[in-house]
Amino acid sequence: MPDLRDGELAEVQGSGRLPYVLKNVGGVYSCSCPAWRNQSLSIERRTCKHLRQYRGEAAETARVGGAASPAVKPAAEPSKTPAVLLAETWDGEKDVAGWWLSEKLDGVRAVWTGKQFLSRQGNVFHAPKWFTADLPEFPLDGELWLARRAFQRTVSIVRRQDEPADWRQIRYVVFDAPAELAPFERRLQTCREHFAKCPALYVDVLDQLVCRGRDHLDRELDRIESMGGEGIMLRRPESLYEAGRSSSLLKVKRFLDAEARVVDHEPGKGRHSGRLGALICELPSGVRFSVGSGLTDAERERPPAIGSLITFRYQELTERGAPRFPTYVRLRTDVAAAG
Repeated sequence: MPDLRDGELAEVQGSGRLPYVLKNVGGVYSCSCPAWRNQSLSIERRTCKHLRQYRGEAAETARVGGAASPAVKPAAEPSKTPAVLLAETWDGEKDVAGWWLSEKLDGVRAVWTGKQFLSRQGNVFHAPKWFTADLPEFPLDGELWLARRAFQRTVSIVRRQDEPADWRQIRYVVFDAPAELAPFERRLQTCREHFAKCPALYVDVLDQLVCRGRDHLDRELDRIESMGGEGIMLRRPESLYEAGRSSSLLKVKRFLDAEARVVDHEPGKGRHSGRLGALICELPSGVRFSVGSGLTDAERERPPAIGSLITFRYQELTERGAPRFPTYVRLRTDVAAAG
C-alpha cells in the first residue's frame, strides 16, 4: 500500500464533489473529512475510512493501536490535565532587576507526574522506559527539547506512540518542581540536589541567572537570539508555583507570536511561480491578512492546508487590527483543521 512521507499530502475522493486531503505531519496522520475532524480522541489516535483505504487496514491498525498490533500501546485512560504555571508577556516597563533569567526553550512543555509525561492538555507522551528510568517519583515541570529551531522535529518524535529510538536525541530540561510548596529558589534547589545525587542520562536542569537590569536583559536577549533561541523567561524571586497565567512568570520576546486560521492560498509569482506565494489567514477577530515570509521552499510546495492553524510572528497590530510584518513560524499539529 502507498504511504505518506513526513510533510506529504494526498487526495482521496469521497462521496462529495471535492476530494478529501490526507497528510502526514511528523508522524501524525490526518484527513479533512468530517469523520476524522469530529472524533473526541487526541489527533494522533484518530483514523478514518479514507486513511485506511489509502494506507491499508493493517498499517492504520498498527499506527493507532489495536488487536492487530500488540507491540503498539493502546490508548491511555483519560488523564487529569496538569495545573501548570503559565507566563504573561513582559510589558517592557516593569523593573525586573533581581529576577531569575533563563532561555525560553522552543520545545514541548511536559509535566513529569512521577510516573509519566503529560502535555499541558493532559495527553500522555509515550517516552521509552529507558528514557524515564532515572526520573524521580516526585513531579517535575520542564520541556522536551531537541535543539533551537527544531520544534517541529521535536513534536514529530515525542508525539509518536511506538517509542522510537529518536527519543535518544531528546533532552528533558527541568525548570521546576511544582508539587513543592516553597519559593522558586528552593524548588530549583530540589531539582539540582536530586540530579546531583541521582544523575539522569537524558535530563538537564535549566540554568538560571540573576537579571542585573534592562541592559543585562537586552544583552542576554541578543546572545540567545544570535544562537537561534526564541527569547527569555523571567521569574520573580521567591515566587510560589501557581496554576494558570501569573505575573510572577514573564516571557520576553522582541516579536509577538499569535495563531491564525488558513483560509486561502495565494499563488506565487517570479521564482515562486507554480507554488505558494502567501497564506491568506484569518484571526479570531475576523481580520484577514497574508503571510508570505518565513516559508521554506518545501512548505511552499506543500503548504499548510486550508482550515489548518498556524503560528506566526509579528511586531505589532495596525489600526485595523492586522499584524504588521507577519512571518510564518510553524503549523499547529496538536489541533484539528477546521471544516
